[in-house]
Amino acid sequence: MFSGSIPALVTPFRNGAFAEEDFRALVEWQITEGSSALVPCGTTGEAATMPKDEHFHIVRVCADQAKGRVKILAGAGSNDTKVAIDNVHAARDAGAHAALMVPPYYNRPSQEGIFRHFAAVAEATDLPIVLYNVPGRTVTDIQPATMARIVKAFPETFVGVKDATGSLSRVSEQRAGCGTGFVQLSGNDETALAFNAMGGVGCVSVTANVAPKLCAEFHAAWAAGDNAKALELHDRLYPLHIAMFTDASPGPVKYAMGRVRPGFPQELRLPMTEAGEASRKAVDAALEFAGLL
Repeated sequence: MFSGSIPALVTPFRNGAFAEEDFRALVEWQITEGSSALVPCGTTGEAATMPKDEHFHIVRVCADQAKGRVKILAGAGSNDTKVAIDNVHAARDAGAHAALMVPPYYNRPSQEGIFRHFAAVAEATDLPIVLYNVPGRTVTDIQPATMARIVKAFPETFVGVKDATGSLSRVSEQRAGCGTGFVQLSGNDETALAFNAMGGVGCVSVTANVAPKLCAEFHAAWAAGDNAKALELHDRLYPLHIAMFTDASPGPVKYAMGRVRPGFPQELRLPMTEAGEASRKAVDAALEFAGLL
């Protein structure tokens, strides 16, 4: 269902409100530049700062603008199982093709608790789900054995994982436990090449907001077996991958968006995430290195 370059879309704001026309233009640009699917209202989209109505309005706008040309993978996780179920229903109603879901954060559930959370979601919904394992943010890690248990129990529901653990060995462990048809997407741009070499099929990308064509070409080269081209593009993009996290995300990527798409709003819902001077210099240098300025 999902592969290649999949941007975790930023959400543009103007005067604290969702900037719909800017977002529609972003969706259109991403599709034109070759992105294979879109993730609205993920971490990079500042979903944690959004009330539910705004969140799923943005998902609806994304699906409406895409008009079936690419798949929509909507952020829908929660640490409250009932809310998570409601979010999946809302994502489906908004036109998403699948939901992207973290395990419960803050609550720090056991592995059994993680399984029961996702089992309850699967039993109450019919939308495909891509698990999102990002313990650096959630402090909750879906261990490979637990992931295999979830997928084996509900194979029609849990179709893949966005793995942001940073552990490349997980790709092999998860393929062994979940099967070769289980979609594994890197959650870290800088390790996407190695992740794909281990058996991954793409990346849910921050950098693709800024360089969608280059990111799409990178994944296409790897999929076509042109390893030399993929490595060349990886090296060209690598400084940008790193620069996107020189300050709290999504500050640097929104600054970069304003550089490559003049007039794109750089406003953040939380001002504390704004890119500082050192981060802006790093982003500018990386954009120049990649040939984007």
